[in-house]
Amino acid sequence: MRFDVLTLFPEMFRAVLGNSIIGRAEKAGLLELNFIDIRDFSTDKHRKVDDTPYSGGGGMLMSAEPIYQAYMSVADGLDYKPYTIFMSPQGAVFNQDKAIELKKHNHIVLLCGHYEGIDQRVLDEIVDAEISLGDFVMTGGEIPAMAVIDTVARLIPGVLSNDGSFQNESHFQGLLEHPQYTKPRVWHDMEVPEVLLSGNHELIEKWKHEQSLLTTLKKRPDMLENEWLTDEDIKFLKKAKGE
Repeated sequence: MRFDVLTLFPEMFRAVLGNSIIGRAEKAGLLELNFIDIRDFSTDKHRKVDDTPYSGGGGMLMSAEPIYQAYMSVADGLDYKPYTIFMSPQGAVFNQDKAIELKKHNHIVLLCGHYEGIDQRVLDEIVDAEISLGDFVMTGGEIPAMAVIDTVARLIPGVLSNDGSFQNESHFQGLLEHPQYTKPRVWHDMEVPEVLLSGNHELIEKWKHEQSLLTTLKKRPDMLENEWLTDEDIKFLKKAKGE
């Protein structure tokens, strides 16, 4: 899978994504990561990429042409259009379902804005979707873009040491993840739940599922408003709530 990022700060990405799981996946050839400096496509001798908005008011807008040329450095010559995302506070909020959807694309371009925004014309020309991390505003799109790359990359076969491990993580199956424990068996007078030491895999899986239900009920009850909950799940939750 290929990610191309159009940004004013390419060095930020290599510092964060060049290590750990994502860095190893890139070295193994499972990912291709390219970070394109939009300033390289400015015709201004000072590498300027912004200007004042026609509407007046404070702040500067990123100009259309340098962004377009940066995009064309990626897209020119391809026999397809790469799926292009603008990281924007106006976009759809990113979640695990969106990550699974994005994994279907073999080539994604992420555009990171800065300053007060971007000339709308280039967005209309190249962007297929807008994505936000939430209902708040950040200085630029770099950190959100890193979050998208990291989240989607984890779903690619071979990126994680155990390809099935992400399926047990929070949000993947509509619930938050169950509590987890490691050695020692007793820490600060708190013991690992006995069922996890039983060796009974059926009981352990039942415990994990019930704990996921309880964790979700406590931290994110809104996530339990789903039609996929089984009758047994609903009965268990009602008992947990004392109903």
